[in-house]
Order: sequence, then structure tokens, then C-alpha cells
Amino acid sequence: MDFRIDPDLCVACMACVRVCPADAVAVEGTQIRIVDDTCTRCGLCLPACPHDAIKASGDVARAGELALSGRAALILSVECAVFFYPATPEQVVNACYASGFRIVHRGVLGDELVAKEYLTLWADEGWGSMIRSTCPVIVETVRTQYPELIPYLAPIATPIAAEARYLKGLHGAETPIVYAGVCLTEGGRDVDAAITFEELADLFRRHGVKVENQAPYFTRVPEERRRHLSTAGGLPLELLMEETHASRRFRKVRGLGGLEAIARAVAVDRIDVGFVDILPCEGCLDHPLLGPPNELFRRRAIVGATEPVRARGPVVEETVARGVRVGEAFPILRNGHRPPAEAVEAVLEEIGLAPNGRPWDCGACGYATCRAFAESAAAGRTTLKSCPPYLDKVGRQAQLQAAVDGLTGLATYRVLRDRLASEVARSDRTHDSFAVLFVDLDNFKQVNDRFGHEAGNDVLKSTARECTAHIRTTDLAARYGGDEFVLVVVHTGLEGARVVADKVRTGVEVMGRDLGYPEGLVTVSIGVAELAPGRGGGPERGDVLVAADRALYRAKALGRNQVATGAA
Repeated sequence: MDFRIDPDLCVACMACVRVCPADAVAVEGTQIRIVDDTCTRCGLCLPACPHDAIKASGDVARAGELALSGRAALILSVECAVFFYPATPEQVVNACYASGFRIVHRGVLGDELVAKEYLTLWADEGWGSMIRSTCPVIVETVRTQYPELIPYLAPIATPIAAEARYLKGLHGAETPIVYAGVCLTEGGRDVDAAITFEELADLFRRHGVKVENQAPYFTRVPEERRRHLSTAGGLPLELLMEETHASRRFRKVRGLGGLEAIARAVAVDRIDVGFVDILPCEGCLDHPLLGPPNELFRRRAIVGATEPVRARGPVVEETVARGVRVGEAFPILRNGHRPPAEAVEAVLEEIGLAPNGRPWDCGACGYATCRAFAESAAAGRTTLKSCPPYLDKVGRQAQLQAAVDGLTGLATYRVLRDRLASEVARSDRTHDSFAVLFVDLDNFKQVNDRFGHEAGNDVLKSTARECTAHIRTTDLAARYGGDEFVLVVVHTGLEGARVVADKVRTGVEVMGRDLGYPEGLVTVSIGVAELAPGRGGGPERGDVLVAADRALYRAKALGRNQVATGAA
């Protein structure tokens, strides 16, 4: 079975990321895709997607070819009674024959073979801990995420794989096997093609076969479909009836989340947990491909009504069964799927911590924890663009960069503009004055031309330091542009601002000599203006920067290295 995401329907809402237990969903900007090598085909993403963007598909083309050949055997899962309802299982089986399949089975023989193996294991009381292995989703999750549990998997194949081997032993090794059901990975390599019920219905339509028009009874003598030992899924009925839910030797667990607790109990705490009957959901009838969970009891009622009475004796041919390999080995992945630890830590460092010093773990990225997100990002399945705390951090850094001049460390023109508007408004409310100093380097072009631009940058940075050295923390120093600076001095009149300006002018002149420049080359001219509401004689509201600029021109006209005020 393959899961694909339709990009035309997907809106990157991350719902599939949140429910995927295998971290098999890759996020690349607004593009979401499923990583085949990691996907365990549990199907949890299907009902989670609110936009029906995820599609499940089997090898319907190959199944159609095998059906037309007239040689294929079909293993038809008992859940077909639910999908094709109100058509009867007899009508569905007849439709399969009418579509070209040579043999049709209902999956019972594989359940019987597997159940017999489990009874053999159950009779040996020395195994301590054992995990049910009839579900490929459980097996694959153990192999990829909990390899420490692999030695505890029951060494038994899935029922469909066992039945496929049995049918090839019964009808010949060259008999092609097609499986139609809901958990399409169950047959593994023993099945030549696996299709969903929806694809089986499509195959019927292609062959012109209508299920509802089939006879309500078997038109061919049916292959054995009654059970003797097993229940659906391969566990022996005797085992289920013998052991209660409170048994220390038998535990029923539903949901992939239970594997973490089992792994800790077995591998860390060294506890014998007995036989663990674990499935990702309540059996195949609860699989997402069959519909919403709230219809589970309806589906059970339909299948229960179509289930025939139990057989009084074995339903498999013992001579054939003896040649069928029902055992299974589960190889351990050499590297696993975990990315390098240093790559994970690098991503976590980029995300940063919450204000309380703990990981964010907000889940907005689709992952339960920041570490889970970092592991996925380090493996290339998602990017930091999906992490809201990181984006917020980048946004704050961008705002800071926009507020601070990169060369001088002073405020930018945008900050100056906002601060001036704020000071004018405050002055209107409190009738308190403030002053603006417009500072301009007198011979900056000569510095660049004679000594180079790096020397000019050093002069700019040193001038910025002189500007900030003579103002308070409540004041503001900003780079207006090029070699021009503006100082906003609050709660200060014209005379006080002139004193500050003269200190800045003198400091820059001394700084130029200390840097080794010729006398009089590195100097500044400064224009000073005051905004004093209600006093008259000062600049109009909002024109204080213009007044300071005009005063600067007067300082230049006086011979440079001067301070001039806004007064005429």
C-alpha cells in the first residue's frame, strides 16, 4: 500500500504530522509528502486530514493483469462484508470469480495456520515476554522505533503471508496471489499484488461485473471459510477464553503508544510482561480505510452476522500445512532511522528555549516536542520554517536589525522618526521641552578619498561613540544617513542642548587627533533646535528636525567645527 498526498488538496495544516507515529511526513515549506521508507502504513493520517488530501492505493494494475490471466488466487479479507454492504459476502465472492480469479479465499486458512503456531508457543511457559507479530504495522514500528523489542516479537508470520505460502503449496509455487483488504502490507513479499476494497470495486467495474447482480448464494463450491482454532487476526480462541484481562501472562493493548511502555518495562525495568496482544487499533474492522471509529460496532455487527459457524475439526490439509513455513524472522536495522545527535542539538539551538528556560514543546509544528521536531528536521523531513517559536525569534531579530544601524550601533532613521513623533506628542501633553542636535562630519569625503573606506568606517564608529558618550540613557542617538547623526535630548532646553553639542564637537575633534589624522580633518558641525510648546520663538510642532538641519547649515557657514542654534 502506498500513501500519497494530493498537492492540489493539501493546505499544509500539519494534521497528518501530528498523528503520524513513524515521523514519515516530510514538510518542505508548504509542500507535504510521505516518506515511503519510513511509513508503517498504519493509516492514521487518513481520517486526520480534514481536506481528504491523503490517498491510499495498492497495485491495482498488477492485480487486474493477474485476474485476466485466469491463474490468480485471491485472498479476500472478511472485512469485505462491511465495504460492500448491503451486498452479501456470497455476492462479493461470486463477483471475484466473474472477474477472472481462479480461486477465492476468505483469509481463514492463514488465521488457522498462525493460531496453531501461537498455541505451540503458548504451551511453552518459559518465554517470559512475547509480543504479537500478526500485525505488520506493529512489526514495522518495533523495527524502526523500538529495535530493543525485536527479540521479543513472536517469530510467526502474518496470517496473509502464511495463507499465501499455503496456497502456493496447495496449488503450485507459480500460483500468483492477490490480496484485497484494508491492511495491504500484511502479505509482504509473499503476495504478488495487494489492493484496497475500493480498488477491487473499480476492478469489478472495469470487467463489467456488478456485485448487486450476483447470485445470493455461492455459484461455486466455496473454499473453506469456517474457523476451527482461530479468531480473525490469527489468535487462538482458546487462548483468548483461557486468559482474562487481569492475567499476568496475557495483556491486551491497543494503540501504538503502548509500545513505549512495553519497551521500558522489558528493556529497562527487566519485567516479564507475558504475552502482549497489541494492535494499532481494534483490529482491521477499526482500520481508517473502513470508515470513522464511531461506526465500529456497526461494522462488527455486519461481520458477525456473516460469520459462519465454527468447524468441528481442522480446516487446513495437514500434509500441505507441514510444508508451509509459518515462522518469521525480523532483521534488525543496522543504522535505524535516527539522525546524528549533533545535528539534532544544532536544530534545538536554533529554536532556542522558552522564556522560562524550558523547551517550547508547543506542538504548533505538528510534533509533540521540540526534540521530536529537531530529529525530523535533522533527518530532512521538515524545516525550521515550520517552527513558530523559531519564526518569532527570527522576526524579533529582524526587527532589532531594522532598529539598529549595523555599522555604528546607533538607532536607525525609522526609530528616530517614531521617537520624534512620540516626543512631540509627549511635549504637547506635558508642555515640557526637548532638543534635537543635527551632527555632520565636516570632511568625511576627504577621509574616504585619502585614507580609504575602511578608515572612513572607523571614523563613523568613533563619532557614534562620542555621540552616545555625552547623552543620557533616556536620550536617543541615531544615524540619520551617511555621515550625519541626530541626537534627541529630552527634558532639555536650548542652552543645555548647546552644552551637550559642544562636548560632542570637542570629543570628535580630540578623537580625530588620537586616530592620527591631520589637525582639523576630523571635525563635526552641529545644529541645535528646541521644541518648547507655548513659549513662542521656537520651531513649530513637528519641524524641530528641520530647524536643527537649518542650524547645521549655519554652523557650516561659520567655518565648520562649530555649533549653531535654531535661533536667528
